[in-house]
Parts: sequence; structure tokens; C-alpha cells
Amino acid sequence: MYRNQYDNDVTTWSPQGRIHQIEYAMEAVKQGSATIGIKGKNHSVLVALKRASSDLSSHQKKIIPIDDHAGISIAGLTSDARILSRFMRTECLNHRYVYGSPLSISRLVTAVGDKAQTGTQISGRRPYGVGLLVAGNDEKGPHVYYICPSSNFYECKCMAIGARSQSARTYLERRKDDFKNIEDLDELIAHALRALRDCLPNDSELTTKNVSVGYVGRDVEFTIKDDEEVEDYLKSIEEDKPAVDTASDPQQGAEEAMDTQ
Repeated sequence: MYRNQYDNDVTTWSPQGRIHQIEYAMEAVKQGSATIGIKGKNHSVLVALKRASSDLSSHQKKIIPIDDHAGISIAGLTSDARILSRFMRTECLNHRYVYGSPLSISRLVTAVGDKAQTGTQISGRRPYGVGLLVAGNDEKGPHVYYICPSSNFYECKCMAIGARSQSARTYLERRKDDFKNIEDLDELIAHALRALRDCLPNDSELTTKNVSVGYVGRDVEFTIKDDEEVEDYLKSIEEDKPAVDTASDPQQGAEEAMDTQ
């Protein structure tokens, strides 16, 4: 009995009770470059590590705006992320047209989960090979959700996904109870960048070219900062000593896959 006997379609279970195509989709998330989401008292923040496929190409965008009150960052297959982001924009637009108000983040994430699940139930389809971090703000306050390729979704205090993200999760776990009391947006972004820095190889550093920042909050529309706009944020963490522990991350080297971002 070999694995390839049970991974031809998403409706075939292995004797161990596993669906290999879903596991392959989750592996695509681990090979994408790292992205981090943090929820503060009044704001939600996304930071992402952008990757260029070669020295001659531009860096792939990692943070995508959805509506005035929501945005996503991605790890995995960019093409699948475009499909889901287009669906999310349509849902937000339809809700505004019918009800004249923004769609709540929990309902938006639930709709995406329902759509993603169809790819895990029907023979001839495949799961979406991308993980999404959704940052948004509604009448209940700021939110950060993680949507998994298996169609599971979780509301998080903070979350890191992608290659070498275990180091970032270690940083976040140590401080997860402090984030909910942080009112200053710049301080929240600084924490996210410090966690993102731990995802880098030893010979790399955060620059204005490979970092993207997005945030949303109470009375603050979803905003994306790229290139020179993130320089001030990077200067705020320059004095800190990076605490890189790549030995603890079993996914080292996986981020070099060219078909994921």
C-alpha cells in the first residue's frame, strides 16, 4: 500500500484516515513566505515577507485589500489567493449594496470557509493551496482570523504562517497576552516586524523591498504600506537584537519553492 494509491482525488481516504490532497495543500502554505497577523486593543495588523522569483523581477505582493474595513495576507499559491480575494470582495460589495453597511468579519470568514470546503468534498476538484490571514474591524472591534486550506478557520490573538514561521510563533506566544492592551498602532507594528524578522535566514534582513505592512482599526480604513513607506517602521526596530532560532523550525529551506508566495 503506497501513498500514491490514495492521493488521486480529494474524496479518497487512506487506510489511516487521511486525505492526502488536503495535506498537500497545507504543505503549500508551509512553503510560502512568512506572514504575521496581530490583534491589538483598537487595531489589527498584518506584516508579510515578500519574495522575488529572480533578481530581475519585482517582489510579489502579499497583502490584498478586500474592503474599507478588511484585508488579507497570503501564504501559498498566489493564483488561489486571487480567486478567494475576488470572492471576498464580491461578498462585501453585495452586503453594502443590499444593507448599506459593511459585512461583519465573522460572516465574511464563514462564507470563505464554506466556499473552500466544496473543494474538499467533490471528486475532480482540489483544495485551495493557500492560507489566509484576515484582518478586519467591525462593530465588535478588531479581528484576526486564519483560514486553513482544509476550510477550517480560527479567530486568533495573533498568528504566523508560512516558511520558518515557527520562530515567529514562539515570539508571539511569549507576548500574546500583552497585545490586547496595546493601543498604539506603531508599537503593534513593531512587534509584528520583530516576529517577522525571526523568520529570516541568518544572512538576510528586513528591507523596504521585502516587507509589506497592512493595518485597520477603529476609524482607520484598511491601509497597505510598501517600499519607502515602511522605512520608519524598520528604523524603530533597528536597535533591537534579533533573536533568530532557525534550528527549531523543521521547514527550513522549504521557502525556496518557486510556485508559492
